[in-house]
Amino acid sequence: MLLGGLGTALGIALLAVGPARLMAQIEGDRGIVPVASTSDIEVIGIEVNTTGANAEEARLAGWKEAARKAWAKAGGPGMDDGRIQSMVSAVVIEREQIGPRRYIATLSVVFDRARSGQFLGSTNGGKARSSPLLVIPVLYSGGTAQVFEVKGPWQRVWAEYRAGNSPIDYLRASGGGGDSLLLTAGQPGRRSRVWWRNVLDQFGASDVIVPEARLERQWPGGPVRGVFTARYGPDNTFLESFTLTANDEAGVPKMLNEAVLRFDQIYTRALNDGRLKPDNTLNVRTGIDPGLAALIAAGNAPEATPSAAPTASPTATASATPTAAPVAEVRTFTVQFASPDAAAVDAAMGAVRSAPGVKGASTTSLAVGGTSVMRVSYEGDIGALADALRARGWKVTVGSNALSIKR
Repeated sequence: MLLGGLGTALGIALLAVGPARLMAQIEGDRGIVPVASTSDIEVIGIEVNTTGANAEEARLAGWKEAARKAWAKAGGPGMDDGRIQSMVSAVVIEREQIGPRRYIATLSVVFDRARSGQFLGSTNGGKARSSPLLVIPVLYSGGTAQVFEVKGPWQRVWAEYRAGNSPIDYLRASGGGGDSLLLTAGQPGRRSRVWWRNVLDQFGASDVIVPEARLERQWPGGPVRGVFTARYGPDNTFLESFTLTANDEAGVPKMLNEAVLRFDQIYTRALNDGRLKPDNTLNVRTGIDPGLAALIAAGNAPEATPSAAPTASPTATASATPTAAPVAEVRTFTVQFASPDAAAVDAAMGAVRSAPGVKGASTTSLAVGGTSVMRVSYEGDIGALADALRARGWKVTVGSNALSIKR
């Protein structure tokens, strides 16, 4: 039943437009793999302008200055450069210009949570986290609406956003394969709970959030005005809206990065206010009612054929009351798998999603060249899931509420 809605939709699409046109809508390099969410602390938008005896020294001086500025921006206490540098786990280059003796750049500095947490506070301040929320980033630009049809700037900033320090559990699709057919700009306008449930189950999500971005260009090469609206749920409920402006086209990426941070604040406030909670109407029952199933079974039971001659002592036999088969509980497990390249990720996800009883699977940590992690919703216990994957040729190691699979 999980794949029934998707299968029906694909079947209708095949009849309407033909296989060749449908494949053209999912082919091509259109996906952007989201970064793995960690609990590390990232400070973005640090601007530096430094000089040195050569380009390398100027760049090193710029990175040290960025670490100092980021530490102060994060609210850290006064420390020498050596101690601050020991807590830096990464420097992300947003934009840079390198000259013979000068370095101008906009950088993001990531501090290791284990080493800096005692100075910068706890990850969430003891606040509760949200349930897994599927992100559909809708962009209106140039008179068209898009989500994953092309590699757009709005999809990119959401894919690159490091959400580990946020109380919101963002589930971000890569946009590759069939994602561009399922998650379109028209999807937030649908109201069918059965359809929404099928879509959310594909990604292991409990509900959906829709951050909308509408870019309005005043004239070619001139200012760009961005109108951003935060929505959530299957009814596309409005939360808040705000406006940002970029001086020209070159400033649009910075404006979109700032917008993502504003969206996170909006959704965090909604979570704390109790507004951002799963919609109970999404918990639809797509199976047949047990009472109705019993009546159907009784009606289909073979009737006794009357005998020509009466028997001497007829005895009535009581028939058992038909009962509906018990529905197995849907549980969530963690599955680790090796991901040397993108093809290995697709193969593992496809194998797990096609296993009997799997209701949904989505990556929670993606590390191309290492070990990735997916969240799997399964109708049954972990032993049955392990057996289903072994039947598909995987070597499975069972842990505490988790599996490790490899070929």
